[in-house]
Amino acid sequence: MSKTMSADFKSRRDAETAVEHIVQEHGIDQSAVTIAPVGDDNTAGTEAARADIEDGRLKEGTEGEPALEGEIRVTVAFDDGLTEKVMTSFETYGGRAIDAA
Repeated sequence: MSKTMSADFKSRRDAETAVEHIVQEHGIDQSAVTIAPVGDDNTAGTEAARADIEDGRLKEGTEGEPALEGEIRVTVAFDDGLTEKVMTSFETYGGRAIDAA
C-alpha cells in the first residue's frame, strides 16, 4: 500500500537536502517526490540559505536576490514500512510534517 507524507521547510536548500537523503538513502524514486511553494508565490523559502548570502548579508539588488515569500513543501509517495524513515529525513533537515495519508 502506498502512503503520502508532506513537510514544510524554511529554505529550499533544506528541502532539497531532505529529498536527496530520501532518494539516496531510502531508495524512493525521484518521481515520487514533489517540491513546491506552500503558497501561490514563487519562493526560495522564508530563510536565506548559503547561496542567498553574500559577505554575511542577504543578497540585495541583484538578480540573485532570493524570493523569500513562504515555505517550501515536499511531498513524498512511498511504500508502507518507510514512514519512520521519511519522517526522520524530514525532521533531520528542518521539515515540519504537516500531512500524512
